[in-house]
Amino acid sequence: MLSVENLFKFYGDFLALEDVSFHVGKGEVVGLLGPNGAGKSTSMKTIVGFLPLSKGRIRVDGLDITRYPIESRRRIGYLPEHTPLYTDMRVREYLTYRAQLKGIGWRARKSRVDYVIEATGLGDRTRQTIETLSKGYKQRVGIADALVGDPGLLILDEPTIGLDPNQIREVRGLLDRLAERHTILLSTHILPEVERVCDRVVVIAQGKIAADDSISGLRARYRENAVRIALRADETSDAVKSALLSVAGVSSVEPRFEEHEGTRQVFWVECAAEVSDDQLAERLVDFSRDKGWPLSELTPQRPTLEQIFVRLTMGELGPAASDAEGSDETSDTERAA
Repeated sequence: MLSVENLFKFYGDFLALEDVSFHVGKGEVVGLLGPNGAGKSTSMKTIVGFLPLSKGRIRVDGLDITRYPIESRRRIGYLPEHTPLYTDMRVREYLTYRAQLKGIGWRARKSRVDYVIEATGLGDRTRQTIETLSKGYKQRVGIADALVGDPGLLILDEPTIGLDPNQIREVRGLLDRLAERHTILLSTHILPEVERVCDRVVVIAQGKIAADDSISGLRARYRENAVRIALRADETSDAVKSALLSVAGVSSVEPRFEEHEGTRQVFWVECAAEVSDDQLAERLVDFSRDKGWPLSELTPQRPTLEQIFVRLTMGELGPAASDAEGSDETSDTERAA
């Protein structure tokens, strides 16, 4: 549905995007992640045609956006980070106007507007002026606007920014429903949202692709190589630690004294690089049986998406990239056709 190939974007002499390539297949929900100023919004604005690409190729549903700008934009629904709305218009009036601008014929216009109003939960707000809506409902109007042209691809830039926890849950539920019918490219800083909604993530750092994989694939690549173990051993903590260090593949043992309960002793056991945490777990089971120290817990430690994100992006932002964030926000008041 979306193909980005060898994308470069310059702001004057500053290189904001360098050789960025990724693909979003039909029906996929892909999270576009990165620290502030990394190039996420620039990537999205280039895809939807707000910004010209400096070099590279972008295709939407097989159409080159440079050769077929109007046709490709018709296949995209875009929600920018700061949703530009005509706040003095009523909700239905605004969506009808937007449907007309997007080329929806008068025969189909009413049914299309009715559909997006129902899909986004705006049924009881249709006659309300947009300026009187809460932030959460304004985001819904923005998403309804992105949907009204019946696009195959939805590009959503921070759809839950500025919302309270209840509003975030409502928008998240809406995204779940939209994912059943649309291909979605989603940018957000709320990583649990990405884990819950997305099939795959693309991480951008300093204008370059740092990772492109499924969440399970990233966890496999950046596993902790550690196991949390709890033993019932009537020995000193130092004695148990020394015994654990004798297990093949154990590189370090750290006692967790705050969880010491009677004979139950908890340790964080790290394994050598050549040993997987699953292999280490098997050896620790054998170890506890041979020692006669019953196991009450044995848990391989899986990294969270947040930990992986920090590893991929920490230290990537330099002064120039941070300064470019202003350029990354220049076209939020513009709108896709």
